Amino acid sequence: MEGTSLNHQYLHVDGHRIAYLEQGEGNPVILLHGIPTSSLMWRNVIPTLARDRRVIAPDMLNYGKSDKPLDANVSIEAQSRIMLGLMDALGIRRADIVAHDIGGGVAQIMAVNYPERIERLVLADAVCFDSWPIPEFEPLRDPGAEQQMSLGDFEQMHRDFLPKGLHDQSVATAELADIMVEPWRGEAGKRAFFRNLRRLNPEYTLAIADELPHLPHETLILWGHHDPFQKPEYAEKLNSTLPNARLEWVDAAHWITEERPQEVAESVGRFLSS
Repeated sequence: MEGTSLNHQYLHVDGHRIAYLEQGEGNPVILLHGIPTSSLMWRNVIPTLARDRRVIAPDMLNYGKSDKPLDANVSIEAQSRIMLGLMDALGIRRADIVAHDIGGGVAQIMAVNYPERIERLVLADAVCFDSWPIPEFEPLRDPGAEQQMSLGDFEQMHRDFLPKGLHDQSVATAELADIMVEPWRGEAGKRAFFRNLRRLNPEYTLAIADELPHLPHETLILWGHHDPFQKPEYAEKLNSTLPNARLEWVDAAHWITEERPQEVAESVGRFLSS
């Protein structure tokens, strides 16, 4: 695993086995991934943050090495409750939350519904308002799309999708593609991925939009200036909506932890320490 020697650990939350990475000691910070990634998107950020913090990066339900049940609710609202359950299981009453993509939607719901559980908030290229699902995913949500796609085409789709979220194409290595594809291999992985796609619904972020101006948390909005999926104008909208926010741009596209891992880690670390 590039950059670290991290190993997954496991806990049961609401009857499901949830995988997570953990490193360091100190105040807890929880790193939330998006789709189609996993906790491994943080692998090159964790070591810097873990120098003086307890860093936990879970795989959401139906992602990564966590359980992939056939019938569970995997909406971002359901994921927010599972992440709170994970905090409880780890003995964490309050934590900093750093969240990317749909993980950012999960974090916003946590902040609105359970503000006392969050210390500071970092939203990185996060879904918000009506910014999602992205157009690239829409055809995959059509009836029959899953059945019509072979396993080979499914894996190739992921490999082709990766470079679209990168500004620096030299980062699009075979190793990175393998990391992103691995959780979705085989029929079980394919079924899990399409279940996740079917639960991508902006109703969850729109439902809490009116509450965002009342959030008390200090918030860093960290955004790839070239993000083709979560458009930069949504970073500016979040920044103007959240009362205690600051916005920092990253010279990257969507996968900022792949293109600029050290810059991301240092920006987050400075903010959490300020």
